[in-house]
Amino acid sequence: MANAINYATLFMTALDTQMIQQSTSGWMEANAGEVIYNGGKEIKIPKMNMDGLGDYSRTDGYPGGTVSLDYETMTMLMDRGKQFVLDSMDVNESNFVVNASSVMSQFQKLYVIPEVDAYRYSRIASLAISKSKASGGYTPAVNDILSKLKADIATVQDIVGDIPLIVTMSRLTKNILEESTEITKQLTVTDFVSGQYNTKVSMIDECPIIPVPSARLKTAYVFRDGRTTGQTQGGFAPDASAKNINWIISAQNVPIAVSKTDNMKIFTPDVVQDADGYKMDYRKYHDLWIPDNKYDGLFVNIKEALS
Repeated sequence: MANAINYATLFMTALDTQMIQQSTSGWMEANAGEVIYNGGKEIKIPKMNMDGLGDYSRTDGYPGGTVSLDYETMTMLMDRGKQFVLDSMDVNESNFVVNASSVMSQFQKLYVIPEVDAYRYSRIASLAISKSKASGGYTPAVNDILSKLKADIATVQDIVGDIPLIVTMSRLTKNILEESTEITKQLTVTDFVSGQYNTKVSMIDECPIIPVPSARLKTAYVFRDGRTTGQTQGGFAPDASAKNINWIISAQNVPIAVSKTDNMKIFTPDVVQDADGYKMDYRKYHDLWIPDNKYDGLFVNIKEALS
C-alpha cells in the first residue's frame, strides 16, 4: 500500500507537467509565479507591491520607498474528478505503473486538457464582455480578416506598449487568415516559450498565433456533473447560448491560470472491496483570473453579435 501512495505522488507531478506542456492555454500558468499549494481549492499567488519614483534631493538624497511581497489567497472554482478501475487480470504489480500511467495520460490528453482549455477561453471571453473589451458581429473572410486582426492588435498595443501580445485563434479562422488576399508574404514561424510551455507558432506583427480547435473557443459551456439525468456521460459541451470566438488578443501577463492534480488516490486489489483490481481516484482543481488593472491588455473578437 505504501508503494501505491508513492505512485500517486509521482503521477500527480507528471500529470501537472503534462497539463502545462500539452494544453494550448498552458502558457497562462507561468503568470501565476511560484504559487503556494497545499492541497484543496485554495492557492496563494505571489503579489509584489512597490513605490514609484520620487525626486532626488541634493540635501536629503534619495526619497524613501518600500517593496513588499504578499500572497493573495484565491479559490479555484472548478473541482472535477473521475474514478478508474484497472482489473487485476489486466495488470499486475510489476506492470501497474506502465498501465496506470498510460490510462491517466490518455485520459488527460483526450478529456481533461480540452475541457480546461475550453473553460479558460470561455472565462476570458465572459470577463472581456463584462468589461467592454470585446466586439461581436464579424464573420472572418479572406478579403478583410488581416485588416480586422491587425486593427485589434494595434488597439491593444497602443495601450500596453511593448508588452508581448499573444493571439489565440481557432484553427478554422487561422486557415482563413493564411488564405487572405491581403497577405503579401507568408506568416513567419518561430518558437514560443512560456515557463514549461514550448511550441512552434506563426507570427503576425511580432505576435505569436496559437491555434486552438474551434470546439474549445466558445463563450459558454456546460460542464456536466456526471450524475444527473442528461449529464451522466460527464465532460463538457457548448451551452445553448454559446457564441464563437474568432480570436483572443492578450498581453502575455494578463491571464493567470492554475491547475492542480490534487489528492490522487490509488488502492491496491487487496483493499478494494467492490472490484478485483486497482482503483484510482483522480481529482483536478483549476481556474483562471484576470487582475482588475490588466483588462486594457485584453480584447476578444466574437463572430456573433454580443446582444
